[in-house]
Amino acid sequence: MKHTRIRRFNTRETYPEQNLDNDLCQAVVANGVVYLRGQIGQDLETRESVGIGDVEAQAEKAMANIDMLMKEAGGSLEHIVKVTVYVTDIRYREAVYRVMGRWLKGVYPVSTGLVVDALARPEWLVEIDATAVLGD
Repeated sequence: MKHTRIRRFNTRETYPEQNLDNDLCQAVVANGVVYLRGQIGQDLETRESVGIGDVEAQAEKAMANIDMLMKEAGGSLEHIVKVTVYVTDIRYREAVYRVMGRWLKGVYPVSTGLVVDALARPEWLVEIDATAVLGD
């Protein structure tokens, strides 16, 4: 069985300040299912963090990344069936869900929201991952 791996990278490049060496990718398509890596306020081309200190801007970038990755996987946002949202402060929930709601209007995925102490970098305030099923 062949899996399509989209935007491969090594954690040495993404987290140069950490002693890591993991081969990962931003998305995997397997048997018509798209598994997306958690997306944050980071430009996938430059690896630069965006929206530092602004959870709404970070959520916007995360959703733009999800949209771009879904297109690269051969699908669209309408194929998303599940999202998981991680915020580092409960007060961020409303702003993040407003942004996510605009991007996913009419899609009706299931959703899980979690408040966590921290994400992989201290400037990241929100992370959104998604799973999608391609097809009708």
